[in-house]
Amino acid sequence: MIDLLQGGAYLINGTEIVPDNGEAAAAVAHKIGRQVTKEDAARQTIAYRILESHNTSGNMEKLKIKFDKLTSHDITFVGIIQTARASGLTKFPVPYVLTNCHNSLCAVGGTINEDDHMFGLTCAKRYGGVYVPPHQAVIHQFAREMLSGGGKMILGSDSHTRYGALGTMAMGEGGPELVKQLLGQTYDINMPGVVGVYLTGAPVKGVGPQDVALAIIGAVFKNGYVKNKVMEFVGPGVASLSADFRIGIDVMTTETTCLSSIWQTDGEIEKFYEIHGRKEDYSELKPGDAAYYDGMLMVDLSRIRPMIAMPFHPSNAYTIEELNANLTDILHETEKRALESLDGAVEFSLQDKVRDGKFHVDQGIIAGCAGGGFENICAAADILRGSSIGSDGFTLSVYPASMPVYMELIKNGCAAAIMETGAVMKTAFCGPCFGAGDTPANNAFSIRHSTRNFPNREGSKLQSGQIASVALMDARSIAATAANRGVLTPATEFDGTFHPYQYHFDSNIYRNRVFDSKGVADESVEIQFGPNIKDWPQMGELPENLVLQVVSEIHDAVTTTDELIPSGETSSYRSNPLGLAEFTLSRKDPRYVERAKEIQKAEKERMAGGHPCQALPVLKEVMGVIKGKFGDADHTNTGFGSTIFAVKPGDGSAREQAASCQKVLGGWANIANEYATKRYRSNLINWGMLPFLIKEGELPFQNLDYIFLPGIRKAVAEKQEVIKAYKVGKDALEEFELRLGELTDEERQIILKGCLINYNRV
Repeated sequence: MIDLLQGGAYLINGTEIVPDNGEAAAAVAHKIGRQVTKEDAARQTIAYRILESHNTSGNMEKLKIKFDKLTSHDITFVGIIQTARASGLTKFPVPYVLTNCHNSLCAVGGTINEDDHMFGLTCAKRYGGVYVPPHQAVIHQFAREMLSGGGKMILGSDSHTRYGALGTMAMGEGGPELVKQLLGQTYDINMPGVVGVYLTGAPVKGVGPQDVALAIIGAVFKNGYVKNKVMEFVGPGVASLSADFRIGIDVMTTETTCLSSIWQTDGEIEKFYEIHGRKEDYSELKPGDAAYYDGMLMVDLSRIRPMIAMPFHPSNAYTIEELNANLTDILHETEKRALESLDGAVEFSLQDKVRDGKFHVDQGIIAGCAGGGFENICAAADILRGSSIGSDGFTLSVYPASMPVYMELIKNGCAAAIMETGAVMKTAFCGPCFGAGDTPANNAFSIRHSTRNFPNREGSKLQSGQIASVALMDARSIAATAANRGVLTPATEFDGTFHPYQYHFDSNIYRNRVFDSKGVADESVEIQFGPNIKDWPQMGELPENLVLQVVSEIHDAVTTTDELIPSGETSSYRSNPLGLAEFTLSRKDPRYVERAKEIQKAEKERMAGGHPCQALPVLKEVMGVIKGKFGDADHTNTGFGSTIFAVKPGDGSAREQAASCQKVLGGWANIANEYATKRYRSNLINWGMLPFLIKEGELPFQNLDYIFLPGIRKAVAEKQEVIKAYKVGKDALEEFELRLGELTDEERQIILKGCLINYNRV
């Protein structure tokens, strides 16, 4: 289905690949009639041109990007605006859209969620933004319908900020990166590599965008082929895909760990903009006649078959046909992976889902930015029409991605066809994607056209002994399974007709309900706070020396942000830094908070002018050993805090709270072999935490050990590549090395100041 080219490649006139070998330059020159260097060809990618037009540094190797628009939802915008306000915000300098698609439910936790919504509405009025009320649209659908534009760039505080199919390069980052844009600063990165995704052929009947996406994720996630690079979709196969189909593939590129995505555009995308009343926002985008890519995925769309990503990662991808043919082996392998991922904390089994040789699932969900698109739901309706999901335990819920989509499904009869089967149509809400809606029963198996299937992502609580499984599938195969009353069935077995429904976008829904300031700020508006909306606690500057206690040690191959700070049940506390911090690592290491708070007592005592040993007597022995070699180290120049070790932390969500919660509890650093995503490392830096690296296999410390970092402030300021660190033993110090990796001058200043708020504070 998918082949990966080892090494770079030239793309000639958008249709012919020339691998980068010793004869490539001559072959390219022959085909286009002129000599071209690799450097010149690299400038002919779509990605390069868009980045160049938004770069303010004058140096295309060191980018300083200013975005055209910003987007956030109600799990993130309160913290972002609170950070920006503490740093001197007076007006949103670019269009900033505040959607309410995560904390939409206001029945749990009193008025906490609705307080956040009113905070957002009053901030949109005061600072000149756009406010989208709950249930109107999920963040990414609204951006597609109302914000995207050919050649534009959008920054969002949600990891699935991807609008490349519409010609918009979009990136999902932690909140502090949006704060920088709100304060007139820039998004600073090295020029990323660009990997071509060369599409040929056309999908067969029954194959949908999630199938293509899962096949790609399965091919590139584990080997890091596109990590922190831009995926550029090109080739003749693009023309065979509708706009909705392209969007459905594009939104899932986040799960490859790429930085962003962009597609060549054509009349199909022009029609999308015309339907949405924004034809002027269309721009034809295509690579130059000889474009150079740092890698190339070759995807034959005609060979893709219905896919399923087994628990607990989108990259655990198989064809449904392969799973059904090898149930025992694949289920056993999945159970084995789960045992490692869940640390054996709960019983987990899948073999009992097999009855009479067939795999039975308990729940189907079609939802959100990935599954809730118009064509996905129409295709599901065609498959389900005239059938019944049955009156047993199997359930099916469908969430259109926006009210305009929902309205059209009502008008064309697809909503009625779905509801007649016993399925439930719900409003635009991201809950099933992050664990705040349709939580399955314990040990249930849910198939979902959504973005992620991490452990507990569906809403169960590992700490309460619960676990349910989520597998990712396309809406079409979910519908085929539902029509078969829960027996796992690929949509390629559907022998009916998929009808060519025409979409009509009704903008009156937004015109009548969405608040749009048109960029006009009204400083007379008082911001409405709720009792759960709290300011960030005071954070000190990086001290001259540091004593860190390792308070959690995680040896999983990858640690997700969901494991660092759970989604779902914590949503109501997103606006309360101290309240949310109580959940830090609760699913992975329930003793983390207690341990972090214990060492934090010493720093709080020091910051108050007291002696750390009074708050934590054990530090008297620790400092005694340190002073044996570093006699000048004392509480006047040495700070105290916590750190965690994880092999590869930060896969998944862009939520800054994965880092900020550690900082609120006194965290000063992470130590890792590598960081799963650029955005998690950026979150650490923006919260003043040191993103240390240690070589794989070298771990001279263990949980609860103390580490001393002499002269750490000087080392950061002077750009020292190697950081000398010492494990504090009973009687002596044991030296080892840490590295910080590349840091911009601004990032170093943020760390020295202690966090982005301190860096910007007026």
